[in-house]
Amino acid sequence: MKIYQVEELVGITKKNIRFYEDQGLLCPKRNPENDYREYSLADVRTLEKIKLLRKLSIPIEEIRLLQDGKLSVAQSMTVQIERIEKEEQNAEVMKELCLRLRDEGSDLNSLEASRYLTEMEKMEAEGTKFVDIEKEDINRKKKTGAVIGALAFCVLMLWVLGMMLIAVRSDSRALVPVLFVGAIILCLIIGTVVVLVQRFKEINGGEEYDARKY
Repeated sequence: MKIYQVEELVGITKKNIRFYEDQGLLCPKRNPENDYREYSLADVRTLEKIKLLRKLSIPIEEIRLLQDGKLSVAQSMTVQIERIEKEEQNAEVMKELCLRLRDEGSDLNSLEASRYLTEMEKMEAEGTKFVDIEKEDINRKKKTGAVIGALAFCVLMLWVLGMMLIAVRSDSRALVPVLFVGAIILCLIIGTVVVLVQRFKEINGGEEYDARKY
């Protein structure tokens, strides 16, 4: 079957399917006549298993070990339960700190941040994980860069379109080709906006956002 049929059956996007193929988790056969991928029911079952495991936040590396028989489902679930319990502990610690800050009733000027930071550093040394500020800053820079790039491209395209419209005023015979090129430019601008939105989704969820979703 074709990839769009697999997409409908399993509920995984083409991008996800291609990603899993790149990761070696799925290896569909190719049609010798046209070299197109031909997906089997076995491939569909494999994707269903991958989707289930990804929904449970099992890392790609562990899924690969499961497929290679180097890790059992029971072992994988045990490790994942430990991860979840650790995340719950981290969340509880952050909740307690938030409650203390709230109950102190301090305003920002009188807040003794160094005392809390020292305490948090000790907790991190013991294994507690707080929000990765550096990662948040990097993501913000990525978003800014993406927006600047998209805006620069759109402004350039609009400038070109404006110059062409000015040229039409002096030569009406150029109207048809200008309209044609203008339609292409507008499509490029719309496409840029769509790509920008998709890029934001990938940044917010980490690279390969769609694949990590499952």
